[in-house]
Amino acid sequence: MNKTTQTRIEKSVDLILPRIKEIRHHIHQNPEIGLKEFHTAEYIRENLKNLELEILPPFLDTDVVALLNKDRTEKNITLRADIDALPLDEKNNISYKSKKEGFMHACGHDGHTAMLLGAAMILKELKDELNGSVRFVFQPGEEVVAGGKKLVDKGALENPKPGFSFALHGWHGIPEGAFSSKPGAFTSAADCFKITVIGKGGHGAYPEKTIDPILTIAKVIDGLNHIVSRKLSALDSAVISIGQIHSGKNSNIIPDTAMLEGTVRYFDPKMGEIIPNLMKQTIKGICDSMNAGFELIYEKPYIPILNDNKAFNLGKKNILEFFGANKWFNMNKTEMVAEDFAYYLKNSPGAMFKLGLGKDHPTLHNTHFDFNDNVLKNGILFFVAVTLDYLN
Repeated sequence: MNKTTQTRIEKSVDLILPRIKEIRHHIHQNPEIGLKEFHTAEYIRENLKNLELEILPPFLDTDVVALLNKDRTEKNITLRADIDALPLDEKNNISYKSKKEGFMHACGHDGHTAMLLGAAMILKELKDELNGSVRFVFQPGEEVVAGGKKLVDKGALENPKPGFSFALHGWHGIPEGAFSSKPGAFTSAADCFKITVIGKGGHGAYPEKTIDPILTIAKVIDGLNHIVSRKLSALDSAVISIGQIHSGKNSNIIPDTAMLEGTVRYFDPKMGEIIPNLMKQTIKGICDSMNAGFELIYEKPYIPILNDNKAFNLGKKNILEFFGANKWFNMNKTEMVAEDFAYYLKNSPGAMFKLGLGKDHPTLHNTHFDFNDNVLKNGILFFVAVTLDYLN
């Protein structure tokens, strides 16, 4: 991109920034959780309606998908933002604090949405310079319910199929307004499991007459924690974590059942076959030794994000040219977090990039988290720059 064009785009972004901040604050004040983002979706549509875009009927009730230059079929670039919030009580003392008790934007999706709306505003003005179409995807349900998979399965990325897809995620620990990413595995898979141990309850005074599911599930927890360290190679990165355990209602009653839930994280898809089998073997061996039964429910809602090399290189090139080398930080390790943008990249190439919120910024999923307004401009410029480069 030549310097004249870059300066023109930066000035255009500066003009809309006050409005983008207003949008971000409005969304922050009105958080909605996955697949229930009805107000958020309506608000996004309201902000898109004057941009000469074709706004498609919803695929999942609360998604918003819009096309710029739909009839230009040479190429398509797809830009994605997630729109859902989290079930947390906000503890920030800010003028636009969440109005909904028990819900807040603690993962930056309000910022992602505002930046993509800003990109749509700028790219609409540049539409005659684009040799192709742009798809803007405002996706519901990124947290927990993997709305990205549902949206892709419904055909939201068809007609036209994207040549590249890009997404940004605000990230703590990276200097303000800087970028980071890597080719290949960017995030891990996130499987989830639920184990129910079936015993035989009874009076706490006579444990010998029971099949204690609490003692059994304690042994199961210990066994699960040995799978990664003793059943897998040290070169295979994986994590098994338990987040819930429930059993019993009274201190002197041994219950009939005990239940736990947890997550499994890994980068190599083959681990998604190996680990469930090892878990089942471990649980069965322990339960058999205790004369207990069990039920294992194992699901795979999130697959790893695998950044395409060409898409990564296109993104990095534009970051270096537009912002300079001081705004680029190599991502040296893959994160053990999960993101359903992975499903956008399953059948077509693309990449996700981190956008730095500040070295000391509160972490994601934190009751004190708030997206940094100072980086909105760089996020918009990134989307515009990669779009112009790819389509021209």
